[in-house]
Amino acid sequence: MYDRLAVVDHSLTTELVMGVLRWRALLDSKIASGSAQPLSKLDLEVLTALRLAVYQFRWLSRIPARAAINESVELVKRARKRSAAPFVNAVLRKLAAGVSHFEDLPQQAINGTSAETLAASSAHPLWLVERWTQAYGLDSALRICHYNQSVPVTAIRLRRPEAEAQLRAEGIDFVPGAFLASARRVQHGDIAGTAAFRAGLCVIQDEASQLVAALAGHGARVLDCCAAPGGKTLGIADRNPNAEIAAVELHPHRARLLRKLLSVHDPVKGAGTGNIRVVAADARNLPFAAKFDLVLADVPCSGTGTLARNPEIKWRLKPEDLADLQVRQLAILRSAMAQVAGGGRAIYSTCSLEREENEEVIERCLTEGLSFRVIDCRTELERLQREGELIWPDPSSLTRGPYLRTLPGIHPCDGFFAAILEKI
Repeated sequence: MYDRLAVVDHSLTTELVMGVLRWRALLDSKIASGSAQPLSKLDLEVLTALRLAVYQFRWLSRIPARAAINESVELVKRARKRSAAPFVNAVLRKLAAGVSHFEDLPQQAINGTSAETLAASSAHPLWLVERWTQAYGLDSALRICHYNQSVPVTAIRLRRPEAEAQLRAEGIDFVPGAFLASARRVQHGDIAGTAAFRAGLCVIQDEASQLVAALAGHGARVLDCCAAPGGKTLGIADRNPNAEIAAVELHPHRARLLRKLLSVHDPVKGAGTGNIRVVAADARNLPFAAKFDLVLADVPCSGTGTLARNPEIKWRLKPEDLADLQVRQLAILRSAMAQVAGGGRAIYSTCSLEREENEEVIERCLTEGLSFRVIDCRTELERLQREGELIWPDPSSLTRGPYLRTLPGIHPCDGFFAAILEKI
């Protein structure tokens, strides 16, 4: 049904869903101020209808308050919560009457005088903001939160030179990427609706994710341990058109989607996707006897570096989840390292900002007696710069210690971590 919406309705639906997810805590604070009932006592359908209306009051001034109220009341009725309709109507009318007294738009008024005020004003869980403040400093935490509350740019990677002209001919406006010569940042237009995208001439991929694939470098036998949805697999394949590539995915349905993606992109002449073999398997128990000279372990993680795109994560994630994720990440990295041939490399990456999922995983694996050494990512970034692929002027600013580290708001992209391990 969502796919059948008109363009304007599709855009409004996306705005409402993402906006409510980004600002949920702030919306709930406003609703609580106008409700005689504690929010914990409200049915989820009722609370959702209230959030949608309050979001429209404050962020979508082109929608009259009465229309937002009426729609939310109707939503409650359609959800078979008809008895709550008068309550929703009363709360929203009360809040609408005082809408002129709401504070300035939170995007412009995120306050970072302390972790507590930053968490409240930016609608982030306090425990996350406290972690980022401790790890990166209060100013960086403020910039991360501000970025998370904005609509992120759509970035693409051009797989063929002719893609640029074809996309412009199809009405897509874009500017050069920030990191890589093959990247573009879309300013206007629907990339997914273009013939160039459907033909596999370009892929939608955040620039930090593109950078990880570029950092992986070259190999004759390549293993991608956690391949779906396939962006990094394609990036590696395009840089290694003659390599044998095994792409592993745990879940069969995601493996099928990965095969479908590759079949769409395979017709691109010289793209090198025909040499990718998709394998449904557990990355913790890889089914390969032969070794690989390049292994990518882009492991499942908390995703705290992608909250601008996935704001629901911050409401679902709990501190104790990080320890559980680390256990799985350690198992995958150990398995990946066991597949590396002598002199070969393993690339470990996440889209997390949390030390437990990044540096601690590397440090623990290196203390287990495995014959690997850390390669400083700065040397590889400088190589990419010399080759003309990396266009970011200061490669060292993309690192923290020997590791790749991008931070949302500090860098114009998602937050990614990567480590290069070479087998001695």
